[in-house]
Amino acid sequence: MLLSPLVIRPSNNRCIKLFLLLAITYATSAMRIVTQRVKSASVTVEQKQVSAIGPGMLALVGLHHEDTESDLQYCASRLLKIKLWENDNGAPWRQHIKQKDYEMLCVSQFTLYGTLSKKNQPDYKLAMKNEEARQMYNKFLDMLRDGYEPSKIFDGKFGEMMDVGLVNDGPVTMVIDSREGMIGTQTS
Repeated sequence: MLLSPLVIRPSNNRCIKLFLLLAITYATSAMRIVTQRVKSASVTVEQKQVSAIGPGMLALVGLHHEDTESDLQYCASRLLKIKLWENDNGAPWRQHIKQKDYEMLCVSQFTLYGTLSKKNQPDYKLAMKNEEARQMYNKFLDMLRDGYEPSKIFDGKFGEMMDVGLVNDGPVTMVIDSREGMIGTQTS
């Protein structure tokens, strides 16, 4: 990310505060979700299907090593409120998953926090470690189930090699990042 130079003058106090806030925000943790609107999606492990949904959304869930329960809560709320579907009158981006009574398939995905070394090798040091990530991911699923119908929330198999299949609807892909809530961009 390139930032333009900041000239520091007394009249730039608001700019300085905003710049510092953004710098702090980008240096801290952030849970990351990549969600896709789907006509169907499924997860298979060792040639056995473990989850499948019809219309709804597939959510790839990445946990940063410094994420907290407030990151989980922020992302769960945003995921349940994101308006990806048209309403009954055909107006786009007006209804969320609960209004449509659709299903959600969540897949844990530590690779969302992968970076590349100078040798182009993946490095996952920013991802939360396995056992803590399992606990946090299960808390996140519980939050989704508490905010919606538990029977509509599905997931893959944490820590396993998964084959994820999907039929995109659109395609429509959005990224939710818990860091957004730290800079006042949260909307209802």
